[in-house]
Amino acid sequence: MPQPLNTTNQPGLGKPSCDFARAVRECLASGVLLVEPGAQSAVLSPQAAAMLGFAGTLECTVASLPASLKALAHQVMSSGSPAREQELDLSLEGRGLVVLRVSAVPVRSAEGVGAALALTDVSSAAACEQRLEQMDRLANIGTLAASTAHEIRNALVAGKTFLDLLLEKNREAELSDIVRRELGRIDAIVTRLLKFAGPDNSSVGPVRLHEVLDYSLRLLQPQFESKAIAVERAFHARGDLVSGNESSLQQAFVNLLLNSTEAMDQKGKLIVKTELLGDKTGADAHNQAVPGQLQIRIEDTGVGIPPENMPHLFEPFFTTKPAGTGLGLAITQRIIHEHRGKIGVESQPGQGTNFIVTLPASSPVSF
Repeated sequence: MPQPLNTTNQPGLGKPSCDFARAVRECLASGVLLVEPGAQSAVLSPQAAAMLGFAGTLECTVASLPASLKALAHQVMSSGSPAREQELDLSLEGRGLVVLRVSAVPVRSAEGVGAALALTDVSSAAACEQRLEQMDRLANIGTLAASTAHEIRNALVAGKTFLDLLLEKNREAELSDIVRRELGRIDAIVTRLLKFAGPDNSSVGPVRLHEVLDYSLRLLQPQFESKAIAVERAFHARGDLVSGNESSLQQAFVNLLLNSTEAMDQKGKLIVKTELLGDKTGADAHNQAVPGQLQIRIEDTGVGIPPENMPHLFEPFFTTKPAGTGLGLAITQRIIHEHRGKIGVESQPGQGTNFIVTLPASSPVSF
């Protein structure tokens, strides 16, 4: 008679590696929810409590459970029969949309019939599939960009030549400077598409962040005026020097400012703040951050962002705008990360949105 295979003594068949085991646990987290007879209270395993957002407790009332889980528990308890396995889409506070695979069986005791629900979080698997689809779409867009960049470059050469001649005859200093600078930026973007690579290291150098912010605000001045938006500058950072690509940083901040502008109705307010984190002479004397970090806050009084949209805000192609591409914030995040910085967001529906960008200062500052 064949003997059971002893995997613990076979080479290559022992316990799975820590990395593999961790990946399995993260992709398929499971927990148990026990609804007691009478359907008034429930007991959760630690995994189930974390899944459902009951942090710090392993007990809850049945009334506090998501409606679909309550319905499934009541079905099993009233019928006395197991329910078939199914997937439920749950909207949970703090987690957004979560997909749980649930199976339920009745549990009989002297007090009556309860229900045991086995919960498996399959959201990670769905997220992986979605990410692969996004990568495929990005690859297709990259191919399209590379094939069309040559045509844009050819048209740009002719247009740039004509504009140079036109501007020579119409020397309006500020307009000429803006047009030439923007044409140069378009040319740099097309060059980057043609190279199909990361940022050009040769163009990295010292950048005055306040000048970049001022210029970005001037570019959007017509949009501010059309909505009567009040703009407040609060440049508190004693030093504003960072190392990076000025054109890329300008693109990032224009994206953020434009996003805030589009989120506001008439007579909104836009505040742009800078602060040197750790600077005890600054506005926040209690800030515990590491010195040498420049923080930029862009605050608006717009419509705010729903909690369910927050986890997807920087994902490519995610947009709530009818004519949006969903690439603006994704590009902005990439630029900030390329500059060894961080970007975050704070928002409440109806109370506006704050974008927080942190960049390393190019040199230490003495306090």
